[in-house]
Amino acid sequence: MANFIPAGDGTHTGWKSFVQKVGGNLAGMVIPNIGAFIAWGLLTALFIPTGWLPNEELSSMVGPMIINLLPILIGYTGGRLVHGQRGAVIGAVATVGVIVGTSIPMFLGAMLIGPLAAWVLKKIDAVLDPVTPTGFEMLIGNFSLGITGMLMAILGFLGIGPTVNAFSDVLGNGVKVLVDTGFLPLASILIEPAKILFLNNAINFGVLAPIGAVEAAETGKSIMFMLESNPGPGLGLLVAFWLAGPKLLRGSAPGAIVIHFLGGIHEIYFPYVLLKPIVVLAAIAGGATGVATFAATGVGLVATPSPGSIFAYMAMTPPGNHFGVLLGIALSAAVSFVVAFFILKATRAGGDSADLDASKAQSKAMKTGETA
Repeated sequence: MANFIPAGDGTHTGWKSFVQKVGGNLAGMVIPNIGAFIAWGLLTALFIPTGWLPNEELSSMVGPMIINLLPILIGYTGGRLVHGQRGAVIGAVATVGVIVGTSIPMFLGAMLIGPLAAWVLKKIDAVLDPVTPTGFEMLIGNFSLGITGMLMAILGFLGIGPTVNAFSDVLGNGVKVLVDTGFLPLASILIEPAKILFLNNAINFGVLAPIGAVEAAETGKSIMFMLESNPGPGLGLLVAFWLAGPKLLRGSAPGAIVIHFLGGIHEIYFPYVLLKPIVVLAAIAGGATGVATFAATGVGLVATPSPGSIFAYMAMTPPGNHFGVLLGIALSAAVSFVVAFFILKATRAGGDSADLDASKAQSKAMKTGETA
């Protein structure tokens, strides 16, 4: 069976080792599913009403994919990393509980419930396997998985799902306070980490878009539409990973840049940051720079750019605002790139090699099913 691979090599201690281990484990759940994210991203960029080739029938797949398919894949992968195929199955079952129990995409909930359910089943199997009579292995194995899966799905429905939903609401309220008090650049301290945890849509459409809609109705534009959707920070991060990130990720970074910046699917860069969580500081710095630039130049958008591509940004920019919008995107990308590049270079000596080895082991385990 495949287990979580600690992203530390024994030379790191304390919080650094813990952060690397958590980041490696989270990335191990998401990176093997990047292909599914790309498929969803292409469907979104092409066929939603504001996409390049609007198609109502084909766009009907977008919602089910992000609400159901992608979280289940993450829960399945996390479960498999803990307890092989049995862990994968119970991880998927339990993930359905968190999906049904909330109204937002449950990526974070899947990252929690998938490995947890697999760990519980692993402990149960360790007790039952030695005492199972010969010939009853399949019967007891299936019922133990089924009963445990049902209970973990209920836990996800009643506990983990609502907890993640409440966490999202707290972040949203925090952003609203910063918006109301006028400290807009500081909102990036909450927005950027929330995005990496796949709470971007909850923050954007649940908090910022309603405020922006009111302002746009009064003034014809609003900066609220730009706080979360700015593609600049993600662009800078991906370029930094392309030039200075772990070798395992460099080959995929150019394609991710196209999907992120031109296609507007920001979720594509989140797994990169999960592999090296400290890089979120670059996203915060870039996001704050962009917001400060937008505020200083007095620009805004007429509506939420969806998806958040550079083309959607230009389409939603009112006359006379294009220079300030482009300047904010460019400066946020530049700052994000410089900070991320420095962090990746500074941590390459020990951490990147360990992260690379962990990612390779996790990828091999997902492809072959061998013990990592």
